[in-house]
Amino acid sequence: QVQLVESGGGLVQPGGSLRLSCAASGSIFSVNSMGWYRQAPGKERELVASITSGGTTNYADPVKGRFTISRDNRKNTVDLQMNSLKPEDTAVYYCNARIVTMSWADGVPYWGKGTTVTVSS
Repeated sequence: QVQLVESGGGLVQPGGSLRLSCAASGSIFSVNSMGWYRQAPGKERELVASITSGGTTNYADPVKGRFTISRDNRKNTVDLQMNSLKPEDTAVYYCNARIVTMSWADGVPYWGKGTTVTVSS
């Protein structure tokens, strides 16, 4: 069984910063891409940022220059540093990872339960 557990959400004022963390645990052979998605009320879930096992990153246009994704391959963790937060960043943020549980298997996407980020004065 594989679990992704997020932490670090909360309430922050506009212009503030938050750091989200996600740890993958369980029967893991390897972790391919990891990333963060978000879903605002009434909107579809969207990609925020992703990072490959080799460290190649990808960011959604609205967060470029403000958010930074990083990972620790030894610990199977991925972080999202969010700076200069705006009210429109308010959403539930979900960790995602494509995880290989057996050496001969393909990676399967797993999701965390989400952590809420609220940007408001």
